[in-house]
Amino acid sequence: MSDINEMNVGPRWYVAHTYSGYENKVKASLEKIIENRNLGHLIFDIKIPVETVVEENGDTTKETEIKLFPSYVFVKMVMNDLSWHAVRNITGVTGFVGPGSRPTPMSEEEVEALNIEQQTKKVEVSFSEGDTVTVISGLFEGLSGTVQSVSADNKTLTVLIKRGRRDMPVELDTKVVKLA
Repeated sequence: MSDINEMNVGPRWYVAHTYSGYENKVKASLEKIIENRNLGHLIFDIKIPVETVVEENGDTTKETEIKLFPSYVFVKMVMNDLSWHAVRNITGVTGFVGPGSRPTPMSEEEVEALNIEQQTKKVEVSFSEGDTVTVISGLFEGLSGTVQSVSADNKTLTVLIKRGRRDMPVELDTKVVKLA
């Protein structure tokens, strides 16, 4: 009986280290191995924690996924020789997190703190002070101005719009402007 079998404590979260950019390939390969070898009773879940960032620029929105822990894949599994070899021998996996060749399970507190189970969503506005913007709707539609400030919640901008010989500060929603 190996050291791996002796440390079996039921299904726990383990962290597999991968080559940079191989996280999704490792997850897909592991899912295929679980199905082909009927390892569903040993490997329960595979997660790559990501944060979805929504960038807004006037009427254009773009969603991007950012990996919170690049080069790491979280695997909920019962640790034994069979499951260890299934994960360890996937192309792109360099090993498990832990001392030497002994994978260390994450504690429940670590799992809760890292919030592996949920994806977070963050809104990013691509405006900054000094940008030139064009108003695309509302009272000032068609006019251009310079961003003077961005609100703390990233939902409104103060834009200096040239009216005659002077600049007029106008507070606008980020949805009604776009970069010029």
